[in-house]
Amino acid sequence: MTAAQLSAARPAAPSRRAITAITVGNALEFYDFIVYSALATLMGRLFFPFSDEPLLQLMLSFAVFGTGFVSRPIGGIVIGLYADRCGRKPALRLSLWLMAIGSMLFVVAPTYAQAGLLGPALVVLGRLVQGFAVGGQVGAATSMLMEYADDRSRGYYCSWQLFSQGLGVLAGTLTVSALSALLPAAAMEAWGWRLVFAIGVLAIPVGEYIRSQLDETAASALAPQAAAEPAASLLRRHGRQLLAGVLLTIGGTAPTFIVAHYLANHAVTVLGMPLAVAIWAASTSALLQVLLAVPAGRWSDRVGRRKSLLWPRLVLLLLIYPGFMLVNAVPGWPVLLLVVAALTVPLVYTSVPSIALLPELFPRRIRASGMSIVYCVGVMIFGGFAQFFAAGLIRLTGDPNAPALYAALCILVSLIGLAMVPETANRPLD
Repeated sequence: MTAAQLSAARPAAPSRRAITAITVGNALEFYDFIVYSALATLMGRLFFPFSDEPLLQLMLSFAVFGTGFVSRPIGGIVIGLYADRCGRKPALRLSLWLMAIGSMLFVVAPTYAQAGLLGPALVVLGRLVQGFAVGGQVGAATSMLMEYADDRSRGYYCSWQLFSQGLGVLAGTLTVSALSALLPAAAMEAWGWRLVFAIGVLAIPVGEYIRSQLDETAASALAPQAAAEPAASLLRRHGRQLLAGVLLTIGGTAPTFIVAHYLANHAVTVLGMPLAVAIWAASTSALLQVLLAVPAGRWSDRVGRRKSLLWPRLVLLLLIYPGFMLVNAVPGWPVLLLVVAALTVPLVYTSVPSIALLPELFPRRIRASGMSIVYCVGVMIFGGFAQFFAAGLIRLTGDPNAPALYAALCILVSLIGLAMVPETANRPLD
């Protein structure tokens, strides 16, 4: 099928309805996946009490958080290929229900004190299932958003992926904050944290209904003859794009998890701030992502992917180490929130063009699987274990600013990937 024919076959569903359906479903999935991070300190005490040292408990909790990223590339390949072969809609619905299963395991898991290693084992299994689900969701959802757009609005449409992720994180952190304020500490530790996950599970049917209203955009559904060449063969012919995409992802995902997630836990464990302050720091980052994602997408359409990705990334590179120095030198909630906000602005403005560029690197026939592979491989180690690496670097060096060096190194590596890709904004794709 030609590019013109695929363009003519673009679904007729109103763009607002499509954006809403995809965004709400994504937000529900990321609520379930990310809310563990907001509860990391508590989960460390309940499931990994193998040491009296809080930092070691937190490291173990972060390691389990990272296991959810180990299964992401597998989910990205399996669900991504399924999305390219059978359609974006069934892939998105599958990922939604897998996320519900993973979250339900958290709801029923006994703590270490209640059942020994059975509890941590169920938590690890739950994270693996959640990671598998999100691995397929990102590629299918972003590809679908892009395929609803025209050549001049792909950045805008893809920006809703980052909007939905921020919305899911914001909903999760505010839920944890509200329950922590409403419940006594003993109740929150006994059963309140389970309610956080249960809320996400109960919301899944809403996402299922909304996603069922979408029109299909996959090439295999619009034109069955487009699936003639095996996807594996096509992927092998796009090795340069796969490598460049992974490198680009590393430079966005490592700072994201350091700034938006680790700094909040750093404030509690290293600086001794109350949990409420840490939750507000994570909420500040998520709120700015929600507010800035769409403007960043429009800006990317105007100035191009490469420029809109490069300059904010360089600003972030210059600011992240001084930001850590300031937080550690002047510990307190005003400085913490200020630093998180200052780092989040360039982070959002570099992440949005990156999430738009990744699916643009691949033809429609392998777009969901290609996008899933590069995103999930990059996120698996450098994002999923970023908080574990950060806590480990502090323990190894004794330097509380060490996590900033890790993020800076990942940003520098990503510039190699940027040099490998062409400009894709406002250019026709198949």
